[in-house]
Amino acid sequence: MQQPPPLREPLSIAPISRDELRACEAWRTAFADQRKDHRYYEIVADTIRDRFEHGYFAIRDASDRVLAVQPYFLLDQDVLEGVKLDRSPLVARIRRHYPRFLKQRTLMLGCTAGEGHLATSAYLSPAAVARALAQGIVAQARALGAQMIVLKEFPHSDRRDLACFERDGFGRAPSMPMTTLDIGYDSFDDFMQQALTANTRRDLRRKFRATENFRLEMTVTDNASSFIDELYPLYLQIYERSNFHFEKLTKDYFRRLGCEMSDKTRFFIWYRGNTLMAFALCMVEGDDIFGEYIGLDYDFALELHLYHYISRDVISWAMAHGYKRFRSSGLNYNPKLHLRHRLDPIDLYVRHVSPVANWIMRAMLPWIVPARYDTALRKFADYRQIW
Repeated sequence: MQQPPPLREPLSIAPISRDELRACEAWRTAFADQRKDHRYYEIVADTIRDRFEHGYFAIRDASDRVLAVQPYFLLDQDVLEGVKLDRSPLVARIRRHYPRFLKQRTLMLGCTAGEGHLATSAYLSPAAVARALAQGIVAQARALGAQMIVLKEFPHSDRRDLACFERDGFGRAPSMPMTTLDIGYDSFDDFMQQALTANTRRDLRRKFRATENFRLEMTVTDNASSFIDELYPLYLQIYERSNFHFEKLTKDYFRRLGCEMSDKTRFFIWYRGNTLMAFALCMVEGDDIFGEYIGLDYDFALELHLYHYISRDVISWAMAHGYKRFRSSGLNYNPKLHLRHRLDPIDLYVRHVSPVANWIMRAMLPWIVPARYDTALRKFADYRQIW
C-alpha cells in the first residue's frame, strides 16, 4: 500500500468552497466514523439557511495539501436568548435605540442541526486538528466579520483535545446535555422490571393503558419522502412549543436525509387509521441509536401520553434489532430522568475577538447558559459532570 507523502508544517486554516470539496478526499472522510458524516453537513447547508451562512475551513500543510476539513457557520447570535433576558422590557427599550445591543456576529464551529465533532484526518490526530484550528480561528473570525467565536456542542470526551482552546482564551461551559440510556435487555418489559422503580413502572403502565383502545399502528422506514407533507406539520407543533429555538428544519431536510442517508436514518411513524399521529427520526451508529427529532399531534399527545408511547416503541424496536444504547438529544429531561437516562455532556467553547470584551464574556459565560437554570437537570446524579 502506498504511503501518504510526509506532513509538511506549519499548518494553516482558510475557507474552502463547496466546489473544491467535491474533489477533496479529506472532506469525504472527515466524519466517516460518525452517524452525521459529510453528507449530513451538506444536507444541512443546503436545507437550513434561515439565519445561517454555512462554510468550511481547510487545514493545509506547507505544500498546500488539504489534510482535514472542519465545517463552520455564521449567524447573528443574541447573547441573552438562552436565559430569556432577550424578552425583558429593559432590553426591549435599549434595543429600540440600539437594535444590536448584545447581538453579536458569531462564527460557530460544528453543526447547525446537532452536536459538533472534530474532523477526523488520515494525517492529523484530533489534538493536532484542534491545535491548528485554535491557532488560526481568531484571524479567520476577523476576516469573516465575526465578533464572537463558538465551538458548538462538542462532546465531553473531546475536552482533552480541545484544552488548547481554553489556553488560547476560550471559556468553556455546558450546553444542554444529551442523554444515554442502556437498553441491553430482552424486551421493554424486562427493562422496566430490572432498571426502573416500582413507582415508575406503575406510572408508565397507567400511561400506556391510555392508548390501548386507540389502535396506533407503527411503520419503520429509512426513507420518509412519501410522508413528508403529513410529517412536517407534526414537527412544527413540537418546534413551536419549545422554549429553545436554534435551527428550524425544513421539509427538504427530512426528504433528503432519507433519500441520501438511508443507511443511517430510521423514521418511526405512527398512524391511527389513515391519520399520521406521531413520528420519530432516529439515526444509527454502531451499537447506538440516536433519537434526533420527533413530531406529535397535540390534539391527542397529552391525553394519550404519546411521548412515552413512542419512546417505548422505539426502544423496543432497537432492543429487538440488537442496539445497546439509546442516545437522545437535549431537553425534556423529566421523563428521561425517570427512565434512568444518564447525562451525556456537550460543551460550548466561547471567545470574543476583542481581548477586553473576552475578559467580560468569560466571566459572564457560566451565568448565561440555560443548563444552569434547568431544575430537572439538577436532579440527575451525574449533573456535576456537565460542568
